Amino acid sequence: MLTVVASDPQTLTVPEVMTALRLSRSKVYDLIRSGTLPSFTEGRARRIPLDSFRTYIHNKLEEAA
Repeated sequence: MLTVVASDPQTLTVPEVMTALRLSRSKVYDLIRSGTLPSFTEGRARRIPLDSFRTYIHNKLEEAA
């Protein structure tokens, strides 16, 4: 699981989410398009708030229980 300290960034990039979840780029963008993984763009860069990422994982764990 992702451990965060105060100096860590508050957003993740698509490649960081891909690595953390071990998912393909297209699957991560599918999650973003569906609204399952909220994100925003800054210029041309797509960012996923860390809280959204944690909520996604929490929801998946709840579904699996």
